[in-house]
Amino acid sequence: MLYREAGQFKTTYAADQGLFPIRQDRICFLLFMAFALFVVPALANEYFLNTILVFFLVLVVAAIGLNLLTGYCGQLSLGSGGFMATGAFAAYKLTTAFPDMHIVVVFLLSGLVTAVVGVLFGIPSLRIKGFYLAVATLAAQFFLLWLFNKVAWFSNYSSSGTISAPPRGLWGDSLFITGNDASPQTKYVFLVVFVAFLTLLARNLTRSRLGRSWMAIRDMDIAAEIIGIRPMVAKLSAFAVSSFYIGISGALWAFIYSGAVEALAFEITRSFQVLFMIIIGGLGSLLGSFLGALFIVVLPILLNLGLTAIDPSIDVGVIKHFEFMIFGALIVFFLIVEPHGLARLWQITKEKLRLWPFPY
Repeated sequence: MLYREAGQFKTTYAADQGLFPIRQDRICFLLFMAFALFVVPALANEYFLNTILVFFLVLVVAAIGLNLLTGYCGQLSLGSGGFMATGAFAAYKLTTAFPDMHIVVVFLLSGLVTAVVGVLFGIPSLRIKGFYLAVATLAAQFFLLWLFNKVAWFSNYSSSGTISAPPRGLWGDSLFITGNDASPQTKYVFLVVFVAFLTLLARNLTRSRLGRSWMAIRDMDIAAEIIGIRPMVAKLSAFAVSSFYIGISGALWAFIYSGAVEALAFEITRSFQVLFMIIIGGLGSLLGSFLGALFIVVLPILLNLGLTAIDPSIDVGVIKHFEFMIFGALIVFFLIVEPHGLARLWQITKEKLRLWPFPY
């Protein structure tokens, strides 16, 4: 951030529109990926990998999906938990119906199934918006969870309604990423590569014609329609892509993070948790999805450590109440002071450091 980009000239439009037009940014990104892929698995213990990093990466996918819909297209949704449950149960049914299907294909197909469901519940967005659309997606949340709880077919008629994710490897019976034989290092490395691929795909989507139509609908839908953008295509495609990502997140949650497929894990609190991520991290920013997910994962751990250090006998319920209070206060703070969240604060910090030591 303390470097100067002087002397780096772009001679083509492709170079000017690259993901990392500055050479130092490309180098820093490659170094960060190398650190995440090789150094972290070698140094981190099992608790840190399973409880923090795997959880963080799974939530990032859900945050990216909701950010594409709410941050880039301006369509408010409170049904993320229901769509995550759809992806989880779709992945379970696919693995039991097609035991030889590759696990990555299962994740992608579960996202496609969720995309179809998301389009169906996104149809009301053609006539309503804002608070009314949020209520419609909230109805989707309750309906989907009721469906998975009441229809025993989704759980293969399990008496408990909770099923374990079957073990699957990346290459046959080697490198398991689901089940009891999966090591934390393998799950973490797979998620890093998979999330990087999904983030790159989302980044290119937001820079494409489709992504620009989403942002036009978000900024002013009437003006967007006047200049030739079809609201039906833009809104339903945003619901489809968003649900695709959230469905994959639900499948990753059930198969890699928790190892169990149950509707209880995707209650309404999960939908609010994903919404808090993009509000705190930054609406309309993929970086904000990462920062918001990191904040949501790390804050409860730091709060727990801090309060137990002050009073070891403090009740867990009190800590949970403090967590909700802090989340609420931070959401109000960011909506008033910096609506673009942590991503905008990071951008401002970089601008100041790039001009240092000169006045801003």
